[in-house]
Amino acid sequence: MFVAVGVLGLASSGCTELDTTAPAAARAEGVSATARAGFGTADCREVKCIALTFDAGPSENSARLLDILKEKQVPATFFLLGKRHIEKYPELVERMAAEGHEVASHTWDHKILTRIPPAQIRDELERTDDAIERITGKRPTLMRPPQGRTDDEVHKICRELGLAEVLWSVTAKDYATTDSALITKRVLAQATRDGIILLHDLYEGTVPAVPGIIDALKERGYVFVTVPQLLAPGTAEPGKVYRP
Repeated sequence: MFVAVGVLGLASSGCTELDTTAPAAARAEGVSATARAGFGTADCREVKCIALTFDAGPSENSARLLDILKEKQVPATFFLLGKRHIEKYPELVERMAAEGHEVASHTWDHKILTRIPPAQIRDELERTDDAIERITGKRPTLMRPPQGRTDDEVHKICRELGLAEVLWSVTAKDYATTDSALITKRVLAQATRDGIILLHDLYEGTVPAVPGIIDALKERGYVFVTVPQLLAPGTAEPGKVYRP
């Protein structure tokens, strides 16, 4: 399945600028304890955090990716597709949750949400959330709109469904290359504190690049966290859009 993610979409409802909340701003608003995952804790107010995220899985490459993340003790956030993915690899969804990763939604069938009617937007999100909850016992609180395209109607429906939208700051454009070294180079060139890295484990060159990305960023002093950990002690608010 080809999933192009080349553009962060601006609101198509007449707005010229997308209103987003940065992780640091979310942390400043928080009052709860630091979020915890299976890989331990990190206070991103004190340490240099970065979040590794993967879209459009699970895939036949996800098991190997999970092995790498377990070996490296790195948590990730997975924005999963329903059709041909969650429904095909439920055991991998269960493993992601069991091993301390954040399991989130990338819609059911990767439809561009700004191009479909409200009822269909809702269906794309609810079907995915239902499937994830059946497998993991936990309903997602995060989603990523396909191609980053969102608008006021999407925000409204996400708010009603208890979902916050999460975009990104680092993309390797791994959908357009199988060159693992190039993918690594692109990620490292864009990485900054509070960054959110977008990758896709379903493409051939991506998973082989992950160990090198992790090792290089750890050498630079980065601590890997899930998106909820990146925002802690704040929490993602439904209907809001988060981007570094």
